[in-house]
Amino acid sequence: MIYFFYGDEEFNISQEIKGFRDKLDKNFIEMSYKTYKNPKFPDLIAILKSQPMMFGKMLIVVDCLNYFCGKKKDEGNFDFDDKQLAELSQTLEDCNENLDVIFVAYVSPDDQKKKKIDKRRKIFKLLSKYNSKEFLQLPSYKTDEYETWIKKQAGTKDLKLSNEVASEILLQVGINLRTLDSELEKLKVYAGDKPVTCDMVKEICTTGEDLFSFTNALIVGDTQKALAEYQKILAKKHPLEILASLHTILRQNIQIKAYNGKYSQYEIAQMIKINPKRIPYILQEIKNVPLKNLVRLKKNLTDAEYKIKTGQSAMEPEREVEYAILR
Repeated sequence: MIYFFYGDEEFNISQEIKGFRDKLDKNFIEMSYKTYKNPKFPDLIAILKSQPMMFGKMLIVVDCLNYFCGKKKDEGNFDFDDKQLAELSQTLEDCNENLDVIFVAYVSPDDQKKKKIDKRRKIFKLLSKYNSKEFLQLPSYKTDEYETWIKKQAGTKDLKLSNEVASEILLQVGINLRTLDSELEKLKVYAGDKPVTCDMVKEICTTGEDLFSFTNALIVGDTQKALAEYQKILAKKHPLEILASLHTILRQNIQIKAYNGKYSQYEIAQMIKINPKRIPYILQEIKNVPLKNLVRLKKNLTDAEYKIKTGQSAMEPEREVEYAILR
């Protein structure tokens, strides 16, 4: 079967793929599960002609965002011609019945100004004929929908939550679905078979206040306070989780700083998908901070994250983040 998942909500896309992967024979997972990133046309055709072995179903995930973005092939982007599309269409039709192929076009919030899925492209129309699904982030102001999602996700973990507790989790953690899921996992371990309470959430979950206090100290250059706040959060979160949250906050601050004066506060809020009421407070916090400082800080943290994830860091993850803070 052929599937096409696209949009800007990475967590939901990954969960959908996980559902397929969990059905594979775990004894042969290395042979039955393959991922590729923007393969060139000849390679893509070869991939689609893969033959599952004797262990049953095979799953192939093709990250294909570049198929829908950009104009020049020499920039790593793609624009298949009619002959190639005809061959691709026939190859898709001829795929082995035991082969599942998922085409994925995920646009991260960091890339949305540089990349955008062009739904007018013929390849988009071709893939949309199959099992296609768009995954979009919920607007930040739709708190009821986020709370509903929290309760539903908690249910998949056999975690008992009241409406009040779901609201408290959203208030404490924020709207990033992957972070919310991670906090629910921690609550499951902590609560066991007991219902989760608001006090548990306050004790276990990293609060937005903690993160904003940490980020604000970083932004204004108060290194001593930033390190102190970092140590508090480390007691509850892995360094990579902290970095993920920091990237979100810094990205918003950079965008707000860059757009201020060019657009209204309401327009800025719509573009970066946050509550308009937060804009004045953020502007006040960063008014004396040069834009280049925010960009440099985000680059330092991005470098730290890359070293941690690729195993290139000579330090423990928590120390690598500390070094990025001190730079």
